[in-house]
Amino acid sequence: MGGRRYVARGVSGGYRIWDNKARRWWGELYELCPDDLLTELNGARDAARVTELLRKYRAEKR
Repeated sequence: MGGRRYVARGVSGGYRIWDNKARRWWGELYELCPDDLLTELNGARDAARVTELLRKYRAEKR
């Protein structure tokens, strides 16, 4: 069984999502850990749900 592709890593000022396959950062800096987003990215990967979660976490930054 393989590991998770996307993981949240704590960085200065919040959290960023690390893509283990591409070996680079994915998305933006989040103030709160985006657990729902990580679950969706590592699970079903439904584009509509990912977009909804991105909007939710982006709105929390304001």
